[in-house]
Amino acid sequence: MTCAACAARIEKNLKKLPGVVHAAVNFANEKALVEFDDGIAHPEDLIQSIEKAGFQVAARTVQLQVTGMTCAACADRIEKALNNIPGVNATLNPANEIARVSFNPAITRVEDLIAAVSKTGYGASEISDSSRSEEKARRLAAYHKELRLFWISAALVSPFMLEMGMMLTGDHAVFLPRWLQWLLATPIQFWAGKRFYIGAWHALRGGGANMDVLVALGTSMAYFFSAIVTAFQLDQHIYFEASAMIITLVLLGKLMEARAKRKTSAAIESLIKLQPKTARIERNGEMIEVDVNSIVPGDIFLVRPGETLPVDGVVTEGKSSVNEAMLTGESLPVTKQAGEKVYAATQNQQGLLKCRATGVGANTQLAAIIRLVESAQGSKAPIQRMADTISGIFVPIVVGISVVTLGLSWWWTGHFVMALINAVAVLVIACPCALGLATPTAIMVGTGRGAQEGVLVKNAAALELAEKIQVLIVDKTGTLTEGRPVVTDIVTNESLDAQSLLQIAASLEQGSEHPLAKAILQHAAARDIQLLAISDFMSVTGSGITASIRDTAYLLGSPRYLAEQGAALDTSRIAALQAEGKTVIGVAAQVNTTLQVLGYFAIADPLRFTSIKAVKRLQQMGIEVMMLTGDNPMTAEAVARQAGIETFQAEVLPATKAAEVEKIKTSGRFVGMVGDGINDAPALATANVSFAIGAGSDVAIEAADITLMRNDLMSVADAISLSRTTLRKIRQNLFFAFFYNSLGIPLAAIGMLNPIIAGAAMAMSSISVVSNSLLLKRWQAGR
Repeated sequence: MTCAACAARIEKNLKKLPGVVHAAVNFANEKALVEFDDGIAHPEDLIQSIEKAGFQVAARTVQLQVTGMTCAACADRIEKALNNIPGVNATLNPANEIARVSFNPAITRVEDLIAAVSKTGYGASEISDSSRSEEKARRLAAYHKELRLFWISAALVSPFMLEMGMMLTGDHAVFLPRWLQWLLATPIQFWAGKRFYIGAWHALRGGGANMDVLVALGTSMAYFFSAIVTAFQLDQHIYFEASAMIITLVLLGKLMEARAKRKTSAAIESLIKLQPKTARIERNGEMIEVDVNSIVPGDIFLVRPGETLPVDGVVTEGKSSVNEAMLTGESLPVTKQAGEKVYAATQNQQGLLKCRATGVGANTQLAAIIRLVESAQGSKAPIQRMADTISGIFVPIVVGISVVTLGLSWWWTGHFVMALINAVAVLVIACPCALGLATPTAIMVGTGRGAQEGVLVKNAAALELAEKIQVLIVDKTGTLTEGRPVVTDIVTNESLDAQSLLQIAASLEQGSEHPLAKAILQHAAARDIQLLAISDFMSVTGSGITASIRDTAYLLGSPRYLAEQGAALDTSRIAALQAEGKTVIGVAAQVNTTLQVLGYFAIADPLRFTSIKAVKRLQQMGIEVMMLTGDNPMTAEAVARQAGIETFQAEVLPATKAAEVEKIKTSGRFVGMVGDGINDAPALATANVSFAIGAGSDVAIEAADITLMRNDLMSVADAISLSRTTLRKIRQNLFFAFFYNSLGIPLAAIGMLNPIIAGAAMAMSSISVVSNSLLLKRWQAGR
């Protein structure tokens, strides 16, 4: 909606629907309140009416904390249940057990989503700021409960371990009576192992199978066989120690896995902890301490030396240096004074700052970063599709292999007991957890580590694609250069002095936000030049402007633009300035029927001190760096030469940049684009992967696939390095998971793997994958 008339039109259309009793559309909060008879009208009818009027009902996204999951197969089943709801798009991360669900609130409620999860046998609750700490406390309490359960189970299983130890020394005398073994194994099987039976029941009831099915089936086979032998005093070996130790080892593995998984979300937790709980604000002329959540936009807050800023704001009084490392990854402090922006969770160092709140609560830069990181961690990389497909059919296949193993082994050896042990080993060694955790744990650690270094990834797909970049297209102004051009030379003809030419140019540029216009305006402001009134203003995008001052028409723009309008240029002087890497702007006046050039401004935008190093690093990574700029060829060549860039295109207008990007893509090369996220939006959208550089100030952090909080091309190299490192870990994890199962299952099937060893190996497979992902924490920017 753009105005109140839009709201009125929607309201009118809704009221026309049969069954609608009342409809009121609030233009301010963009919400419609509709009362209707659900026997006549339906939510779908209301949505259709709104869409016919040319508007959309916004989708809502929530995060659900899922409980009761035991493996990747659980995640797959829950995800399917949610996605079966009309209009719902859900992804569930088995590493942090969080489902990110997008849905139409007019059709679906959060309660419907939770109910769908509950029907599959699991629990779910909506995550909010207040529920984060509650969920953390709940998980910690559950962890301690599981820890106590393990130690009790370990105490009960210790006599079995003692007997097994004696067997290894050559003493095969059984010192534990069968009735005592049954007494020790039973509480482990049905009390400590209760979680596996419950999980298996929920899985089977929901039409699927998971790790719990394998553990419950395998240990039950060993336990009940041993119980029958004991009850009827048959002349057979018993395997109570196998079922008891398998359950104990799996419990240990799950504890270690849970502990390791908590570390994968450490980056999010550290970001959340950065914002202070209280703040000092000015109320009725007094400074009082309040809860940070009670601050509203417009409040004046005080930040003393050493304190952390509570919300985003603008400095109104004072001068200090602020450490913005949490935002940009840059450790050097930034000077702040009146009129400059400050951000929540950054640290004031020396002076006293008085600021006016502009962004509070969910509208701070910190909150936006947290949302973006959570979104990336909850998304799925394309590389994960294969693992998801296999995890979905994994357990039924393993059960089938186990049955075949039982039958063939019994037929081949003639020993049912040996065949049974082989079948149990197959069930116990196999686990879809490692496959399910291989990708999301690496994505979580990688995106979290990137956020700490000022590299914000929008989704897992962008992180995966960044490693494929072959050509990186960069803009000149603000990307390679500082983005703060200054006037270096003013060249006039004999009829006008420099002061007068500067007054005319600044008057023509007044109100413009273009970097070159700002350079001229700042130069004029530094000399206290009064601006003149203009009329008939007209802008030609990418070329120049025309306007009138005191009935005289003036043109200001690039030499090419002035030449196109018929002005005679001093080409030798222009060429000399451009050869120095300076941008030339000409000013001309309409005198009778002739366009007379009054003079030129040479404007220089120095290279960032890191640009040369960044270009060299990117080239060493095998990436061709190409510069596209709207500047003239000579200036572009000078800047490209200084930066070490061999390929460039000059005089490329913003509107045609996307076409240039598309042309490179059609040549078969994978293209990355770096821009400011606003002017270069079409080109950013066209590129395979886009980077918004310098987003730490006004640029929206969701303007590109990857947002870089530092105004530094080196961050692009860091983002690609992070992508390559993360994908390397994912491939290692997938290899471990596939190799483990492809080797372990056949060994178990042919009787070369004891069920107890198989249980230990199964427990360690997930831990090895998560631990390998945690090594990503060692990744450092600049390497």
